[in-house]
Amino acid sequence: MEHSTIKIGIVDDDLLFVQLLKNYIENNGNYQIALTSTGGNQFLTEQDSAALDILILDLRMTNGDGLEVMAELSKRETETKIIVLSSFYRRSFMGQMLKMGAHAFLPKEIELEELLAVIKTVHHTGHYFSNDQIDVMRTQLSNKLPEFHAFSRNELTEREIDVLRLVCQQLSTKEIADSLFISPKTVETHKTNLMIKTGVKNMAGLVIYAVQNKVIDPDEIVLFDK
Repeated sequence: MEHSTIKIGIVDDDLLFVQLLKNYIENNGNYQIALTSTGGNQFLTEQDSAALDILILDLRMTNGDGLEVMAELSKRETETKIIVLSSFYRRSFMGQMLKMGAHAFLPKEIELEELLAVIKTVHHTGHYFSNDQIDVMRTQLSNKLPEFHAFSRNELTEREIDVLRLVCQQLSTKEIADSLFISPKTVETHKTNLMIKTGVKNMAGLVIYAVQNKVIDPDEIVLFDK
């Protein structure tokens, strides 16, 4: 059960789509659409006006596309989690989306109930992968993406590897803390150290790192098929 309102921004140049999506989300859970923008440029000038938990972002827009937004937010090191929702969806783009900082990549044809489930998953765990996207990771990412890390697996501590395995199982910070009998603050410290050592920028990047470096078998990654 969510105890606090999840603040969401929507960036899309289809005004009707934005309004319909806004109404649906706000009427189906503890969500607040804190910001809407019709293009990436407008969003980047306004985004500091609202602390967003989730950003739902289109890719192709005339006034600043989604890739520009992700590149700029990466520089700003924002904690906002990005769900790319686009009619220009291709599974083969999954690797690029993750490298750019997306926490989920979805087609606009997605059912609205499934979108809500993805929002909850991303807010709770930091990322979302569907079954077919995991298949792409298994067959493509480990071979075609450049190495993210400056450290080898052997330079991670045993506790960091424990935390990394549980991140891949989509456990929240509290659940990881309970499982390892440590405090949530300690878990966050381990996550920060993992990202520094591996050179990735988000939890999705840690999952890719774990697969690439055989810290975890891809079959062990917990999937959400909703």
